[in-house]
Amino acid sequence: MKLVRYGTIGQEKPGLIDKSGQLRDLSDHVKDLTGEAYAPASLAKLARLDTSKLPAVDGKLRIGAPVTGMSKFVAIGLNYVDHAKETGAQIPTEPIFFLKSNTSLSGPNDAVEKPRGSTKLDWEVEIAAIIGTRAKYVSEADALNHVAGYSICNDVSERNFQLERGGTWTKGKSHDTFGPLGPWLVTKDEIADVQKLSMWLDVNGKRCQTGSTSTMIFTIAQCVSYVSQFLTLLPGDIVTTGTPPGVGAGMKPPKFLNAGDVVTLGIEGLGEQRQEIIAA
Repeated sequence: MKLVRYGTIGQEKPGLIDKSGQLRDLSDHVKDLTGEAYAPASLAKLARLDTSKLPAVDGKLRIGAPVTGMSKFVAIGLNYVDHAKETGAQIPTEPIFFLKSNTSLSGPNDAVEKPRGSTKLDWEVEIAAIIGTRAKYVSEADALNHVAGYSICNDVSERNFQLERGGTWTKGKSHDTFGPLGPWLVTKDEIADVQKLSMWLDVNGKRCQTGSTSTMIFTIAQCVSYVSQFLTLLPGDIVTTGTPPGVGAGMKPPKFLNAGDVVTLGIEGLGEQRQEIIAA
């Protein structure tokens, strides 16, 4: 299934995209797409629905993030060899992770704010796993059993705030709108091999990032397992898993985003996003 939240900010409704690409309303079957909705029993119930009998939703509607009410937004850093090299960082021997603020979460096509004082606004196309069942001390072999599905994330980053302002990475990763997620959550059964998906990102129509989940240093299963050794992942939590090379900070000379720029990105089987940069 492709599960989606649609509507104005704060008033989103749950829906799904049927096999023909039609948006269908799920309001009669689930209140919202929270962690509870992504539990295995809930997903199984939704999968049994006759989608042709669900109300069709037409018109140009805003798409929101495909999950709400999560307890945490976890991000993995430097998880592609070429990206680590382009930033001058050492290849990590263990996954590096940090927390993005929950308030950074936004819809896949919502505008991204350039914060006040920002000088180095950057982009990162990533694949995110959304947790479906509580994960604490889970093994690598069992980790993906705790994942409900996958989505695209743009891990928007302000490099000056992140690296030069005397704080942790979270400072440069947590401004409002710095976590576009979506356009939908794709359940695991639709993805043959999550470690073989192509990914890309353009800025103003120019290709900047081209990569594949096959070149991750640590697989999604390894990332989920590793994070669960240090904190408990709850249903609805997001784990976004790093970016391939081609970020602005790695260019020579570096290139960063300004108001008016447009970022588009996509991952095979997971859809596409589009964001315009605006001043905060």
